[in-house]
Amino acid sequence: MAQYPFLSDEWVDEARKIRQEYDGTAGTMTHEMRMNLVITEVPFGDGSIDAHLDTTEGHLKLETGHIDPAHLKVTLDYATAKAILVEGNPQVGMQAFMAGKVKVEGDMAKLMMLQGAPPDEHAQEVAKRLREMTA
Repeated sequence: MAQYPFLSDEWVDEARKIRQEYDGTAGTMTHEMRMNLVITEVPFGDGSIDAHLDTTEGHLKLETGHIDPAHLKVTLDYATAKAILVEGNPQVGMQAFMAGKVKVEGDMAKLMMLQGAPPDEHAQEVAKRLREMTA
């Protein structure tokens, strides 16, 4: 399987294809959240990427660009974003937050609700495939 840097154009294209394969098969997320992300220290491009997470369609969708309206905005560095979003390591996120490396603006309760939502087996398979294709 080809590997791509997290959030590169190629990674985003492949992530969309994987998500489309599982469209309609994953369980429904009960918490609605629209979160803009500013990812800094990106090792390619101009050094930062605007992205967003959206669960309003019943599943977690990660895309580039910001959405409006959003419940919150999170600014974090590339390594932390990759650890949380690809490697599924929320401990890294908590440590970075406590160290002041993660900035949250907006409805923090929405972010906390997302942390408590257990992924279903299809979401786990998507996450596994995303990890496998990430350089």
